[in-house]
Amino acid sequence: MSAAFAAQRLQLAAKAALAAGLAFLIAPLMPGAAAQYPYYAPLGALVAMYHNVAGSVRQGLQALIGLSLGIGLAFILVNVTDPSPLTVAVFMGIGVLLGGLPLIGSGSDWIPTAALLVLLVGGSNPDDFSFGYLVQMGAGVAVGIGVNFLIFPPLHLNAAASSLADLRRALGRQLTDMGSALKEQWPPEHEEWSSRSEELAAAARSVRHLVKEADASRRANPRRKLHPRDVEGDYRDLRNLERVTFHIQDMTDVLTDVIWDSDVPYDVPVQDSGPLADAMTATGSYLTASADVKADGKAVGFDSEGFDAARTAVEACMASTAGREAEPEMVPASESILLSLHRILRALRPPN
Repeated sequence: MSAAFAAQRLQLAAKAALAAGLAFLIAPLMPGAAAQYPYYAPLGALVAMYHNVAGSVRQGLQALIGLSLGIGLAFILVNVTDPSPLTVAVFMGIGVLLGGLPLIGSGSDWIPTAALLVLLVGGSNPDDFSFGYLVQMGAGVAVGIGVNFLIFPPLHLNAAASSLADLRRALGRQLTDMGSALKEQWPPEHEEWSSRSEELAAAARSVRHLVKEADASRRANPRRKLHPRDVEGDYRDLRNLERVTFHIQDMTDVLTDVIWDSDVPYDVPVQDSGPLADAMTATGSYLTASADVKADGKAVGFDSEGFDAARTAVEACMASTAGREAEPEMVPASESILLSLHRILRALRPPN
């Protein structure tokens, strides 16, 4: 229920209702036989209503293309043969195949739908019905696009910025939790971090979706000039965080195996636990600190001092483990974790 009555959904519902009402108001003014089919105008308005302006244009045009193809398919059927179960089945199959054409998108469903409506509703007068159907749908689509363009065209920039910051905090928390685990007596009392790998991957996928939504909401949106944002910077930040997520997942798997699986051929030497924990904690703290979004929402803040502290901790750990001989038949996992930390810092390097 909370999702159904969210502010964004309520705004979309209000605009859809307004567009449908306006479309039905002007439907009787359509020329010729089109005025006899007024109910298709509100349908066109609803088809074109989308949560961003560019999506409304795309969805509306794709629906009209699908309708045109479906109407054409029905006319071929009527002129070639009489409708029968066999011929209807064949032409519906052709309609579904045509739906696979490039760039039709959501209009693919309208091809067989329009063809069936012409056959079933058009009856003995398919010409007038087809004309009215297409004209009224076109008018409704135009109204829907116009309403979405003129009345609070949605921008989803804040959601993208917040999601990027939330992902940074989640990744930072994961690193600091693993750093704490290295300093606890094994097996550690706190083990929630060991089961977060898929949760972090899902969070990264959600952020990518929201950044794409923010980018799409700017297209053909008159409000974009009032709310400028470096979306390319968001994409760069997203790609870096996706790399960080991958490396943290790998570190999580390695450390989980070391702690709870005695059969793995690698281990973290006791003398490496302290330096590794400090390096993880410093890197996690930097990630958390850099999650603060500037008040104007244009960019993500960077903590240069935090980055230097994290790099110093990683370099100190690398120096303490360099040249150490591994135990027989046992590979030190410290090197794998340090390599991941080094790559994380490369991805998170502050801009010059």
